[in-house]
Amino acid sequence: MRPLTEEETKVVFEKISKYIGGNIKLLVDRPDGNYCFRLHRERVYYMSEKLLKLASCVARESLLGSGTCFGKFTKSQKFRLQITALDFLAPYAKHKVWVKPGSEQSFLYGNHVVKSGLGRITENTAQYQGVVVYSMADLPLGFGVAAKSTQECRHADPMALVVFHQADIGEYIREENDLV
Repeated sequence: MRPLTEEETKVVFEKISKYIGGNIKLLVDRPDGNYCFRLHRERVYYMSEKLLKLASCVARESLLGSGTCFGKFTKSQKFRLQITALDFLAPYAKHKVWVKPGSEQSFLYGNHVVKSGLGRITENTAQYQGVVVYSMADLPLGFGVAAKSTQECRHADPMALVVFHQADIGEYIREENDLV
């Protein structure tokens, strides 16, 4: 495991800030200790400094991972968030979308959210803003990108896309081999 370079840190923080804005500081400086991001085999892991010290005792070739995988870098050096980051993004999300019970299953199968399945959306959500998708019972289901702003959603056709799917908790089952 190695620390992220300046460029890698910039790319990771830009992606995370799409969803939680300036709350990135709350991820790193937490009341229960300092946390950091580390890169191992093109994946970015989020862990406490205490866990980092323990992981440094394991040989690099033998280490599968340590901490929580936030995402991975593609071959073109773009960063892609994984569903394993949802537990850390959801509490700090600035923009949220709630889907109706009938649309939850569709979203969990990897489909986009249409206007007819939209329960609520936070005010002042801009188009192409990162959003966390919740069920009507406030259970985080995944995250995506707003296809329309809050104002456009009010006047949109019932079959118009309002949230582009990025990741959902159904991926734990569908893509369990790729998450490690």
